[in-house]
Amino acid sequence: MADIKVYGAPWCPDCKRSKRFLAEHRVPYQWIDIDDDAEGLRWVEELQNGGRTIPTIVFPDGGHLLEPSDEELARKLGLKLEADREFYDLAIVGGGPAGLAAAIYAAREGIDAVIIDRSALGGQAGVTERIENYPGFPEGIGGAELADRFVAQARRYGIELVAAVGVEGIAPEEGDVLLRLSNGQQVCAHAALLATGSSYRKLGVPGEEGLIGAGVHFCATCDGPFYKGAEELLVVGGGNSGLEEGLFLSQFAKRIRIVEFAPELKASKLLQDKVRSHPRFTVHTNTQVVELKGEPKLKEVVARDRATGAEHHWNPAAAFVFIGLDPNTGFLEGAVELDRWGFVVTQEHRTSMTGVFSAGDVRAGSTKQLGAAVGEGIAALLDIRQYLQEHHHVIPHTVNA
Repeated sequence: MADIKVYGAPWCPDCKRSKRFLAEHRVPYQWIDIDDDAEGLRWVEELQNGGRTIPTIVFPDGGHLLEPSDEELARKLGLKLEADREFYDLAIVGGGPAGLAAAIYAAREGIDAVIIDRSALGGQAGVTERIENYPGFPEGIGGAELADRFVAQARRYGIELVAAVGVEGIAPEEGDVLLRLSNGQQVCAHAALLATGSSYRKLGVPGEEGLIGAGVHFCATCDGPFYKGAEELLVVGGGNSGLEEGLFLSQFAKRIRIVEFAPELKASKLLQDKVRSHPRFTVHTNTQVVELKGEPKLKEVVARDRATGAEHHWNPAAAFVFIGLDPNTGFLEGAVELDRWGFVVTQEHRTSMTGVFSAGDVRAGSTKQLGAAVGEGIAALLDIRQYLQEHHHVIPHTVNA
């Protein structure tokens, strides 16, 4: 059982935020819903001398936090929240596979680099249940384990890693690049690599926003175990991610309902065969989710058959949404060229701002595959090395592969 305990309620937005923060950083915790657990409510009141402030988060050392900010929670967890210096050869924005691969190669090239990530190191890979197509792991590997290996290798090379701190702006600065951080710091570098990746896309239907974290989720690994013993869980999305996460969820629920907007599933044939032959799966194609209902938790999913117009009303314990990704580029608008979907436009890996490069899922034209992101991070670093050498910021030298 997890050592950290989170006391809260499904209607509490700060509880949702804290749970999401812990999940993103792959910190296990036990969730106690004080609306359903009388003993949990009594304990919270006793701890607070009659108060009921939530979330109340209790740690193994006996300490606790009441309604903490993400920064307070990060400090309690021992995360590094400030860059050590004001200037580096290279600032890498994003600590997913592309950013970490670039940082490892930078260290081997003698390039002084820092990684800054607004969320948790490891990116989307870290919250993927299982990765079956990454070379070197014939039996597959858990996403969290692979992400932890990336991070451990980066630490072995002494790379400075700053997590839970976002970059809010980027601008040229007398031939260098200036980054403005969410903690108030400013970091300058000879070059920057944008490897911020992407985030799960929302449905955009009535009821969704208020139910996120209260029955509507975007990470099966993070939230699936809370629904052990459920009669039904619903997965929106028939691509590889949807079916992979649905297979993971099948260990917790008696029935998994897959809902796909398109006339056919989009996942690989191997995944489709696994799902269609699995006794716990029901698949609906050409079907659109139009509304999510419930207060304070999800109670009903309303969907419409796109061919006949017939409405479906389902009552899953939770709905998990895997309908694609949106780039994490909000802080780049007006700074570098983006395409109409918000992805970074590059020539090879160079963006429209001198000294700024991009790699991985955030780059327009990328394949949105883990192996490709690692390769792009390395390729971008080699381009950055050449740029730094051309501008006499690093001395050309050879390092054994």
